[in-house]
Amino acid sequence: MLPPAHLCVSCKGSRLLCGQSKCPILEKMNAQRAVYAKIKNELFGPSPPNIFVGHTGYPYVSIGAMASEADVVDDPQAMYGMSLPEIIKQRSQLFRSAVKREVFAKDKYVRDMQEVVLSQKPVDVELVFKSIPKRDVTFSPLTQPMGPLGIIENYSIVGNARIPKKIESIKEEDVRTVDAVKELMHKKYDNYYLTRVLSAGVFGRHKDRRLVPTRWSITATDDMLSKIHIDAIKSSKEICEYELYYNEYLNNRYIVLLIPGRWEFENFEAWAKGSLWNLSDPNMGGAYVTVEHEPFYGRSSYAKLQGGGYYASRFAVTEHLFNRGKQARVVVIREIDPGYMVPVGVWQVRENVRNAFKNRATRFSTLADMLDYAKILLKNPIREYISRDRILRQSTLSQFF
Repeated sequence: MLPPAHLCVSCKGSRLLCGQSKCPILEKMNAQRAVYAKIKNELFGPSPPNIFVGHTGYPYVSIGAMASEADVVDDPQAMYGMSLPEIIKQRSQLFRSAVKREVFAKDKYVRDMQEVVLSQKPVDVELVFKSIPKRDVTFSPLTQPMGPLGIIENYSIVGNARIPKKIESIKEEDVRTVDAVKELMHKKYDNYYLTRVLSAGVFGRHKDRRLVPTRWSITATDDMLSKIHIDAIKSSKEICEYELYYNEYLNNRYIVLLIPGRWEFENFEAWAKGSLWNLSDPNMGGAYVTVEHEPFYGRSSYAKLQGGGYYASRFAVTEHLFNRGKQARVVVIREIDPGYMVPVGVWQVRENVRNAFKNRATRFSTLADMLDYAKILLKNPIREYISRDRILRQSTLSQFF
């Protein structure tokens, strides 16, 4: 029997709130999905460049490079637009190598992994596994689907890593991670590169440097970059119109509402009955809804109801406002349809919201007009969101003039 929706939606297979040793939903997917790559115990090919750092058994974790003999797309921005079967096929051809290391380890194997990550171009690597990797694909709500995993026997870098001089320079500095990330953000290094670098434990105070599990580094990078954006947003001019942005991809529907006023953020997730994390006891006429809110002065607790999805959504919103030099009160509504039955990672949240902003905004002079239009785009009754919300129901001084 599957756990109730209120546990699944909050947990998404990562915290095992149901008390089981493994997520029954993810385990079922992992067993059913075929692997398209030829399985063998030796592999020569390019690393994306990327590595995977596990979290099980922390502070002793699995770490290894990823590589494929095929031309695999690893960059989520390039992956955006692919169908679900195409994503699974791509990711199933990307093999993972692994050895156990303590997170503070700095041996040659860890240094080689760091060299792969820092490169801005794929690096040819040679992997020899102790045995033929298991024929499976692993799914997660945070990371992209992962291909076959093998315990490494021998590993070598065959090609040359192309590491930017700026990265080499910061690597030598004894500065806080957040300061290194901020400097690189202003130098136009993208969030996906910074996530990989953070996971590899390259930046930060020398004494504090450590490997960071991939799933943790994804959310940590979104959080750090968002806060850098927000610091600038708070002193920017407010938008003067009501703006609505819309995007839909992989059976996920996003409506982004920008409202004149000081920075404030609210994120809804509505999981339809029969969608990935709502396979049992749904409420609200079939959809299970969560909401997380952040006031002008920030939040003091982790957004546990939505986890990484909240921080990915907030990052995309703050990136947009930061680039415009504006601030606003923001409401993001995400509706997940039953067709979303396999998690592909929070990159789809980030890229969905980013692509919503690439679409033309629909502008309104009043909040009422904007909400009337939003009703047309939403599948759930808008009252179900307003009844839970803190922004849309607020009265502002401008409404009294």
